[in-house]
Amino acid sequence: MGERYSHTQTAAANAGAPTDAGALTVTEVRLTPILIADPPLLNTQGVHQPFTPRLIIEVVTADGTVGVGETYGDSRYLELAAPLGKALPGHAVSDLNGLFTLAEQVCGDPDDVSDSVDVGGLRGVQTADKLRLSVISGFEVACLDALGKILGLPVHTLLGGKVRDTVEYSAYLFYRWAHHPGADTPRDDWGAALDPAGVVAQARRFADTYGFASFKLKGGVFPPDEEIAAVRALAEEFPGRPLRLDPNGAWSVETSLRVAAELGDILEYLEDPASTTARMAEVAAGTEVPLATNMCVTTFPEIREAFATGAVQVVLSDHHYWGGLRNTRELAAICRTFGVGLSMHSNTHLGISLAAMTHVAATVPNLDYACDSHYPWQTDDVITSRHVFTDGRLTVSDAPGLGVELDRDALKVLHQRWLDDDGTMRDRDDAAAMRVADPGWQTPSVPRW
Repeated sequence: MGERYSHTQTAAANAGAPTDAGALTVTEVRLTPILIADPPLLNTQGVHQPFTPRLIIEVVTADGTVGVGETYGDSRYLELAAPLGKALPGHAVSDLNGLFTLAEQVCGDPDDVSDSVDVGGLRGVQTADKLRLSVISGFEVACLDALGKILGLPVHTLLGGKVRDTVEYSAYLFYRWAHHPGADTPRDDWGAALDPAGVVAQARRFADTYGFASFKLKGGVFPPDEEIAAVRALAEEFPGRPLRLDPNGAWSVETSLRVAAELGDILEYLEDPASTTARMAEVAAGTEVPLATNMCVTTFPEIREAFATGAVQVVLSDHHYWGGLRNTRELAAICRTFGVGLSMHSNTHLGISLAAMTHVAATVPNLDYACDSHYPWQTDDVITSRHVFTDGRLTVSDAPGLGVELDRDALKVLHQRWLDDDGTMRDRDDAAAMRVADPGWQTPSVPRW
């Protein structure tokens, strides 16, 4: 894919496809891959690249209404999005069940995914089903946005109605460098955070600027004792505030239990300390600290083992993973049934995804914890007015659709960046980014400690 492209087709030409008369019929789909600036945020795999790929999806209906969606933009996602975009014209934006059927029909399985790690979401092994669901999610959001605009209703109303007017988000803290290597890489004014003092300073800025009242630290970067010290420093700076630690499966069962024992009086929950459901179950059996996951439970078939073994007490939902906003609500209902807590995971996303997250979060009765969001780290966006956190919360929009407007000038610039890239940034690779600074870096095997 060398440039932004669109698929336009009349309903009559799409023989045999379900069609609706009038404005609900899709007449065009536009797919725009982009590269957005990303800070040098560290994790157990390596470091974020200077730029990360996203895909912006536009669904145009017969009356000219445009619905927008956003998802991952790595090559494997683009390979699945292209045939779905080509097949969708002629279908109705209201036929969301049909969207899943269509995707199963036209999206072939990408090659060589069985042994690939999903670095973009750090959710374990990448599979064809996970890839397909992440693509469908962007299309579903775009269809819901268009449908809401046509009907004059916000997306949360299409999902059954909001149960809260604001959604709480948590500060997402990272160990990080001051800047990426290289003179032409993006810069910001956050500075380095490589020790407890740096983490606390970062958290203080998040609290003062956005009003966040809870804090999550991305761990798995330094030996556990260093990260324990950082969490204890946060607890001293923000007494009584909810704190979370997420090493992305970098620890053994023994290490996980030791950290849980050290921080049991501080942590709201410990996220993915170990890398498999079986290991998580061992940890859960030995601690009272709730265990959360966005790695062991990311598809419906993974729920049974995790819940039956007591491996997790909190699931971090993510509409990109689960196939959209309606599936997210189904996940919430299952968690509610089994008494498992619910929060929300975040990837490196822009304002369209944050709007979608906020709409679905507003409709879930059992949203037990503040949601994650990378959004304050992102300096680029494709909407005309950035979301504003007040007291750590976002107000749920009552405007039709998602309540955001696409900034076409910004989209053009970010797409040109994608076109100008030599191919090194079009697929996220945290290990490759780390090797720019440390040529000998190899992705650590797990458990790392």
